[in-house]
Amino acid sequence: MYGISIYPNKEKYDDTISYIKLANQLGYKRIFSSLLYNDRPKDEELDQFKSILQYARKLGFEIILDVNPQTYKALNISETNLSFFKSLGATGVRLDSNFDGLVESIMTYDNSDLSIELNISNDTDMISNILSYQPNTHRIIGCHNFYPQRYTGLDLNYFLHCSAKYKKLGLRTAAFVSSQVAKNCPLVYNDGLPTLEQHRDLDLVTQAKHLIATGLIDDIIISNSFASEDELRQMASLNNHLITLDINFENSVSDVEREIVLKNLHFRRGDITSYSIRSTFVKLKYQNVVSIPPTNTPNILHRGDITIGNNNFGQYKAELKIVLQEMKNIDHLQNVVGHIPDNELFLIDYIKPWTKFIFKERV
Repeated sequence: MYGISIYPNKEKYDDTISYIKLANQLGYKRIFSSLLYNDRPKDEELDQFKSILQYARKLGFEIILDVNPQTYKALNISETNLSFFKSLGATGVRLDSNFDGLVESIMTYDNSDLSIELNISNDTDMISNILSYQPNTHRIIGCHNFYPQRYTGLDLNYFLHCSAKYKKLGLRTAAFVSSQVAKNCPLVYNDGLPTLEQHRDLDLVTQAKHLIATGLIDDIIISNSFASEDELRQMASLNNHLITLDINFENSVSDVEREIVLKNLHFRRGDITSYSIRSTFVKLKYQNVVSIPPTNTPNILHRGDITIGNNNFGQYKAELKIVLQEMKNIDHLQNVVGHIPDNELFLIDYIKPWTKFIFKERV
């Protein structure tokens, strides 16, 4: 599921409504917003916030509000009474800071039926503590933090470790990606809002592709607002269950080769090699019905090259490969049809035995 973030105290009402409407048209299903108050907001601010959220609910959005113990104090409401948040239009609350485990478990039985989203960027035993109090696990989900300050985002290995802990428990997970054009966030200082530090200067779609490739994140949320229409459209076009790789085609590529690349679901053979990712089942579909003359057959193949076996390759004709490391193109049997762009080369390391993947032409 893909989501957006809104911060009504930072944005004009009409602009926020228009943003929500566009996101809905493109298939976004989730909204994140912040209620991290130190002091109670003015009634008119809450009324506008409620109006926006209820408009989004009518469009079918899931709405998660970020809260912490200070939020409850500012609003003068009970920690375990979620009716206030439901009255605003929320479908869940994200606990930016935890309580004691028992409180969270009681929340999951509140009559509001709201989801309780836990902060999964902290590698603690809090989830085990909460589970020890016998919560309604059907209402527990998890979401990472975002990090406005440069050099403070999560390291990849730590991110994978924390995410895996929740996935192994069967809990739904979420993480944030950051628009390169959006400026609004709930905090004063803002140098982008990614979960992963390595994402801070990457384009939005590459960030999303990476989270998909990890196989550990169910919901991907654009953390700042407003993302551009182009960013929204590109991210919405991604299949969030498959690794999608861009390809820059060679001028020599034939229509048949283009079809082999773009019109098929690929997967890596289980008996892997460190030299290439082999998509072999496509050859069964094409090798006896098409001609693939030798074209663009360099002596050396390089990491990120996409090759297809040509007519001279016998039973390997029409087999597609992604080259993982430099190797010889023996007897010029493989046509180089395109290349994975440099900024996406790291994604091929996530293609494991039997991993499914598809290609999209970069324009």
